[in-house]
Amino acid sequence: MEVIYRDDDMIVVNKPPGISAHGGSAVSGATLTDDLVARFPDIAGVGDDPARPGLVHRLDRDTSGVMVVARNQASFSALKEIFQKRRAEKTYLAVVCGRMRAQEGAIDFPIGRMARNPTMRGAATGRAALRSVRDALTRFRVLKTSADYTLVELYPKTGRMHQLRVHLKAIGHPVACDTKYGGAKVCCPAGCGRQLLHARALAFSFPEGRRLFFEAEPPTDMALAIRSIF
Repeated sequence: MEVIYRDDDMIVVNKPPGISAHGGSAVSGATLTDDLVARFPDIAGVGDDPARPGLVHRLDRDTSGVMVVARNQASFSALKEIFQKRRAEKTYLAVVCGRMRAQEGAIDFPIGRMARNPTMRGAATGRAALRSVRDALTRFRVLKTSADYTLVELYPKTGRMHQLRVHLKAIGHPVACDTKYGGAKVCCPAGCGRQLLHARALAFSFPEGRRLFFEAEPPTDMALAIRSIF
């Protein structure tokens, strides 16, 4: 785990792929918060859930990139509000299947829990029964294309679980190697074993008037895939 930035109020890390953000009944092995508490013991009691010390937002297990962790209860409350009120500007990088025609645009399908499989989310396109459907918006911009793949930058305006993966699947361009949403036969560059999705940058004001920007380049597996494809 690379620490990008730290001060008395927060720690910003570049989360590696293949590690869960926090523990839970379905989680095995070491987690990001295990490493964080070992290195920064002061976060152990921060937050509103002992299983998620300091976490104000999350990334999926196999998604890499920028994450912010609070170091005290006051900063936890302030940072959590920033994310809940959509004042954090998020930028993701993804390799997706197929050649996207539109160079930029927005995906605004609402997202809900799949009625037949509560561990998955689905887009409200009329094809599946969903529960607890909520609005969701993702803007995108194409960076590069090849015959079989597209490199796209994503800007989620809402923070629904699995939002980017669900939205990209809904428009026919699932994230490369994402077997959960793209299926067992989803496109996947040789040598890659996880969805090629990376939280590239995060920007917000904290405290108000102090603009912060954090960025992390994709890890080796994704960087090699990008170079080989494009």
